[in-house]
Amino acid sequence: MSQIRVPVVTPGTRPELAELEDTIRTQRGGNISLLYQVLLNSAPIASGWEQMLSAVRNHSSIPADLRELAILRVAVLNRATYEFEAHVPHALTAGVCEQAIESLRPPNVFDAKLFNENQALVLELTDKMTQEVAVPDALMARVNARFNPQEVVELVATIAAYNMVSRFLVALAITH
Repeated sequence: MSQIRVPVVTPGTRPELAELEDTIRTQRGGNISLLYQVLLNSAPIASGWEQMLSAVRNHSSIPADLRELAILRVAVLNRATYEFEAHVPHALTAGVCEQAIESLRPPNVFDAKLFNENQALVLELTDKMTQEVAVPDALMARVNARFNPQEVVELVATIAAYNMVSRFLVALAITH
């Protein structure tokens, strides 16, 4: 296991970050995770990150199970174990069963029988966006047929945002 590739900012040690740390605590349920302790090395990036990811996680119309399945799948495909483990409790709270979560761990395939039609479609979209970036027209037509425009934008933004998160985590060796 590699060591984190940049210093970790201990919350409360830099007075100029106090307001940002309070915002992060408010949005994150009281604590500042290891990811945010790394992000605090750049206050503008940490602030923008918090705004974007809070919008994706907390202000989206996408059902929580779909959001969390997309996040878990992105984490697996990008080998971001920190992200996966951080979102397992959220997926469980959103009603995703442990067996379905565990079926996502192998990057090659998951057990489609464990997911409803919407969940399977979101996982398919996540795989295409994460592995190939370009989404085939036929797949987008199916996504557009099942979800309204706001939901499509929010699904795509969620998958894209968590690809950013996972790539940041992996590049800087942020793990549990």
